[in-house]
Amino acid sequence: MKVSFTFGADLREMQGKGASRRLRHSGKVPAILYGGGEKPQQLVLDQQNLLTMIGNEKFYSSIVQVHVGGAPQNAIVKDIQMHPARNVVVHVDLQRVLEDQTIRIRLPIHFRNEASSPGVKTQGGVVSHMRSDVEVICLPRDLPEFLELDLGTMGLNETKFVADVPLPAGVTIPELAHGRNAPVVSIHSPRAEEPEPTAEVTATPAEGAAPAAGAAPAAGAPAAGASAPAAAPGGAKKEGGKK
Repeated sequence: MKVSFTFGADLREMQGKGASRRLRHSGKVPAILYGGGEKPQQLVLDQQNLLTMIGNEKFYSSIVQVHVGGAPQNAIVKDIQMHPARNVVVHVDLQRVLEDQTIRIRLPIHFRNEASSPGVKTQGGVVSHMRSDVEVICLPRDLPEFLELDLGTMGLNETKFVADVPLPAGVTIPELAHGRNAPVVSIHSPRAEEPEPTAEVTATPAEGAAPAAGAAPAAGAPAAGASAPAAAPGGAKKEGGKK
């Protein structure tokens, strides 16, 4: 069984939200180790040590070894919860691994020869990735670091599906057994840019601007050169009353 990462852990005695919050404030991360026919163990991991590992793709798709109180235990990473606003690990789930028991784990898909495929190089297509990983079942000794899909022969408007991903011996994809064969990658024509709308814009004279030469005056407006009637004394026009 190949081990890619090794790190230490302490047993966690205090539990609950308050205890977990205090751990995080002190640079620690609460975690749990379960499976393998043993009782779950509440653990404490180091925040900075985790941050150096979680950026590596292999950390999520390989066997890790956790030293709990000096005793090594092989495991896989099942879940990592991150803080929504900060680069801080909130919680880690680890599952024990036994040599004679199969494991379910998600493996990344690496794509080869995208730029040199006929659909891209000679036909001007664009590659679209619909899946970047897939869940597999295998024994720990058969676990590959990743799966690889070659696009070197793909043409325009062609698609490769989950069933097209080559698998090493001893590795299966469970979703295929349930009749699901989702698309993984395709090459299609680039989308044509939509022309900008060319709606006619009717020019409206700005307020106070003189009308164009030869244009008829608006209804109720005085003709050019005519003087406006004088305003009644006191402003508004008064109606005559009976004496």
